[in-house]
Amino acid sequence: MEKPKPTLLKPTDAIIKITKTTICGTDLHILGGDVPAVTAGRTLGHEGVGIVEEVGSAVNNFKPGDRVLISCITSCGKCENCKKGLYAHCDDGGWILGHLIDGTQAEYVRIPHADNSLYHIPEGVDEEALVMLSDILPTGFEIGVLSGQVKPGDTVAIIGGGPVGMAALLTAQFYSPAEIIMVDLDDNRLEVAQKFGATKVVNSSDGKAVEKILELTGNKGVDVAIEAVGIPATFALCQEIVAAGGHIANVGVHGKSVELHLEKLWIRNVTITTGLVSTNSTPMLLNTVKSGKLKPEQLVTHRFSFDQIEEAYDVFRNAAKNKALKVIISNA
Repeated sequence: MEKPKPTLLKPTDAIIKITKTTICGTDLHILGGDVPAVTAGRTLGHEGVGIVEEVGSAVNNFKPGDRVLISCITSCGKCENCKKGLYAHCDDGGWILGHLIDGTQAEYVRIPHADNSLYHIPEGVDEEALVMLSDILPTGFEIGVLSGQVKPGDTVAIIGGGPVGMAALLTAQFYSPAEIIMVDLDDNRLEVAQKFGATKVVNSSDGKAVEKILELTGNKGVDVAIEAVGIPATFALCQEIVAAGGHIANVGVHGKSVELHLEKLWIRNVTITTGLVSTNSTPMLLNTVKSGKLKPEQLVTHRFSFDQIEEAYDVFRNAAKNKALKVIISNA
């Protein structure tokens, strides 16, 4: 689809020429009708890196020519929620890219509140690695690992070995859990998870994941269950495997209602959290990538150019068949 190049609408805006972007599972949820706020004709995408093309008169931290990481969350930095660090619920931002305004799967994108919604790219850091910092790494870390309160010695189960589940796997290791169990239907993703640090894997395609996980944990269950799929079956699985005093951290984007079994959970001192990422961990994650401690580029499995975007969507939509995790789409 051809669209006019975006223009500055407010003094706090910046126009970014995209160099690399990607496709998120949320984009597939949008195309599946799970996010009705997205209107017809919207340019999708909320992740990417690029070069500053133009800035508004009120932008102080960036200038044309700067190489930048685009946050999936737009933050004014001034409203009550932003002052609490809850950028996801900014009064004039939050998740708007590829949702309420045109996103990053285009040659150019307008970024509102640029001073608070962009990050300078350090010299020598792989741009493909940084695309993973737009969304999936902070999402897996903040909404999975931090909300789940992963701590040393814990047993953690991650339900769903897609990109966000893998991001939770990589960042959970910051806290030295004793066991990380990855659960998925796809043996390839489970094999990749073991390379990335999972200590145990469970293929749930036979419907016996609960029994397998309870067996692995001496019938106690897991301290933290991270739901990274977004369907009723996986949320139900988390409720079955969480230990007394444990945490269920829901990361998945749910388009349908789920059953909450409070009749079983009320007595077990279980904490359930949900959330949209605020990206307040991005500066820390950026430092870990810069230092080489975190290597998110290993999540990239396929590369495309902008004129191959339909092929990229087809590969990502059929991830199991194509052994795909994250795809990179480059603006040649």
